[in-house]
Amino acid sequence: MSLLDNEGADLPQGDLRLLDTPTAQHLLTTSLVARLAYTGKDGTPRLIPVNFLWTGDELIIAAFAGTYKIRDLRARPDVATCIDTTDAPPQVLMLRGQVTLTEVEGVLPEYATMQRRMMGEEAGAAYIQAIDQPGLRMVRIALRPAWVGVLDFRRRFAERTPAPVLAAFGAGR
Repeated sequence: MSLLDNEGADLPQGDLRLLDTPTAQHLLTTSLVARLAYTGKDGTPRLIPVNFLWTGDELIIAAFAGTYKIRDLRARPDVATCIDTTDAPPQVLMLRGQVTLTEVEGVLPEYATMQRRMMGEEAGAAYIQAIDQPGLRMVRIALRPAWVGVLDFRRRFAERTPAPVLAAFGAGR
């Protein structure tokens, strides 16, 4: 279900209902990369670009088993993600919560879907076939958001964006 443009305007940052706004739904279904922020073993922050798949309830990220990222996420599962556009005024979706990790043998089905979406059907299928070798282990990283933030200066915060800025980007009011 999606909220109409004006229905999400009064929701506070952090409200899970922001997932149902047109901005969030658009960003969750694009082929953009997300940025995953987490804390490393040494206690310092990490930020990496990741492919993702939105299931309607969880943001799924895939990783190969045995990586530093997986080690760090097992120790500290609190994360934040950001999916945003590069055009202006920007649209931004921010999610926070704890991830759950599930290790699987072989290619994670969601990973195959992500690769086909990003690379195209033919190239994605060829890539998956090439890596699907005996002994391959992957980890399903699932984020069920506990906090949601949406920045959309065209719809949600249009009244806070100066008219000359909107006009310069052809957004108008």
